[in-house]
Amino acid sequence: MMADQHAPMLSLRGLTRRFGGLTAVDAIDLDLGKGELISIIGPNGAGKTTLFNLVTGLDRPDDGAVRFEGQDITGLSPERLAAEGIARTFQLGRVFGNLSVMDNVLIGAHTRLRAVKPAMAVIGPLLELGLALLRPAGVRAEEERLREEVKAILARFGERLLPRIDQPAYSLSYANRRRVEIARALALKPRLLLLDEPTAGMNPTETAEMQALVAELKAEGLTILLIEHKLEMVMRLSDRVIVMDEGRKIAEGPGEEVRTDPKVIEAYLGHGLSGTTEQESAA
Repeated sequence: MMADQHAPMLSLRGLTRRFGGLTAVDAIDLDLGKGELISIIGPNGAGKTTLFNLVTGLDRPDDGAVRFEGQDITGLSPERLAAEGIARTFQLGRVFGNLSVMDNVLIGAHTRLRAVKPAMAVIGPLLELGLALLRPAGVRAEEERLREEVKAILARFGERLLPRIDQPAYSLSYANRRRVEIARALALKPRLLLLDEPTAGMNPTETAEMQALVAELKAEGLTILLIEHKLEMVMRLSDRVIVMDEGRKIAEGPGEEVRTDPKVIEAYLGHGLSGTTEQESAA
């Protein structure tokens, strides 16, 4: 199905998730255009990460719909959505500790493998395993190409990761594990990237580096949905800002306009709306 070129890349309508008597996400509407960066902010517990989980298939909504490039993707598995070009990172970084930096990032490219993915629904997985084990010339050539792509992705982080390319992820600093997770998402070559607090736990220098990377990805035309507590970064990067509180969207618009909205100020009382160093906690 061809998507309407004027339609939003991502569209949420009435998205709702309840946990017992708690409505964690309450009838959220959102339109994200191609190449746009929208930030979602709000006090801790506002429902931001739950919203990400609904978009990326880690959880299913009780009501509402998620559409990606005009196609209803509500409730599809994370694997299916990755194959469609949707990648995400997590609030608490997830890496494979015993795998090297290279192998962690290669996992992100798995959905793009062609030489080891025969298009046969029934016996395809067995053939895929056989090809991966035997590694014929076509498989080796594709692996080498992907390894070069991974090196190019890691180079975007300066000298943070390339010198550690063969080290196991468990040996990395917290900030470098976050970088590996983002590199893995980029290895998917996503059309839509969801970043959940990418600078959580980072110092000011590390935060500035991450902000520069996100700005670079945006300038290259990548569509990004961002959750971030560091408000100065949000204001600098975002085309629009959406504010959530208690599962509801309470404001949406340009950053400076949202920042002075009385409802937003009230929601953030005691949470440091104008601060830039809020500590990471559950969303």
